Order: sequence, then C-alpha cells, then structure tokens
Amino acid sequence: MRNYPTKSSALIAGLLALSLSAWAHHGTALSYDTTHVWSTWATIVEFNYINPHPSLVFERTDKNGNVERWLAEGSNNPSQLARAGWTKSRSVEALKPGTRVKLYVATARAGGFVGVVMKIENEKGENLVGERTDLTAVDMEGVPGGYQPSRDGK
Repeated sequence: MRNYPTKSSALIAGLLALSLSAWAHHGTALSYDTTHVWSTWATIVEFNYINPHPSLVFERTDKNGNVERWLAEGSNNPSQLARAGWTKSRSVEALKPGTRVKLYVATARAGGFVGVVMKIENEKGENLVGERTDLTAVDMEGVPGGYQPSRDGK
C-alpha cells in the first residue's frame, strides 16, 4: 500500500513534465502574424538547416534604395522538409548566399525585421525548401519594412 502514493505521484509528475514540454514549443500563429502574409524578393545572406526550424538571414531593398536585413525561421522543421525531399544538402545548395528568391513572410507580432518564412520560390516560380503551394500573399515589394503589425492588432 505504501508504494501506491509514490507510483501515483511519479505518474502525475511525468504527465506534468510531458505537458509542460509540449506547451513550451511556440506555435507559429502565436509568435507571427500569419493572417497578414506578404511577399517580397530578397537575397539569401545565410541559411541554417537546424532544429526545431531552419533559420535564415535575408536582405531586401526598399523603394528608396535602403537595404533591410531580416532574420527569419522557416515554417517547416527538418523532419518535414526531409520527408518532402528537401534534405540538408539539397536545401543548403538551393539557398546558398547570394541566391535571389521570392519569400512569403509573416512578420513577428512584436514587429521589426523578424519573421517566419512560409514559402520560398526561385526566379522561375518553383517552390524551394518546402512543398507549400496553396499560399497567397500581398505583394509588398519595395515597401519599407514590409508589413508591420500595428499596436492595436489591426
């Protein structure tokens, strides 16, 4: 009988730890404004095929000639990418520094030059590093700062 409370406590502690670790991973829609996806042409500065999401640095030029440097994460994780045929070597080759791409971006809810890249296309309009084809976006090519969320959430 004395082991019963100990086993129950261990089970509860295990379930709590599992639920906390699941809760700790952020959802894309919590961190980024995925209701306002916008597109722009950019040049890849750096791409890292890492967990939990690939990261990239890209530069875009606004209509005034100013260069903006953005930090972003990819919306897919390496496991999803590999299942779609985008292995690390294929992805790194496709997004090597200097590559010009069209990006579909959701800006961080906090604003700034930070976002999540929802889709990447090459200059031929082909999907790169992912398989998403159903995404539409507002063209913000040349607009300084791209889409920036307002403080009132609109």
